[in-house]
Amino acid sequence: MRDIGAIAIGCDDAAFELRDQIVAFLTQRGVEVVDYSSDHQADNRMYPDVAVDVAQHIVTGKHQRGILICGTGIGMSISANKVPGVRAAQCHDTYSAERARKSNNAQIITLGARVIGLELAKTIISAWLESEFEGGGSTPKVERIAYYEKALQGK
Repeated sequence: MRDIGAIAIGCDDAAFELRDQIVAFLTQRGVEVVDYSSDHQADNRMYPDVAVDVAQHIVTGKHQRGILICGTGIGMSISANKVPGVRAAQCHDTYSAERARKSNNAQIITLGARVIGLELAKTIISAWLESEFEGGGSTPKVERIAYYEKALQGK
């Protein structure tokens, strides 16, 4: 895995326990983690606030990658994808996580604490972290996503 700097992580109240376990897992692997979860920010933000916060840190370049966790991963994915320039993918299996990076250049992965357990989360995150955007035939597709994102802003 190439050096990607600190990974941004964020979760809601449904995922504090899984988040803590993932942070420990990443730290043991030598990966720095910056936590934007509401319980670590001393506020009562909802998951859309946390997701947008992490996504904004991705597009500004503060972080290259982020992990978002809620009950299902769905709400975090929807919210993060509202930030122009972000590609967040909900993944509950290793193949999807790998393809999220290799085919879609997803900078954020979202997970559901009520859907998967710790061991599966670790394998999913590992597959995603070890994957890189392949370009090739996927490049024009990712460029088309960016085109629509820009064209449809404000409409």
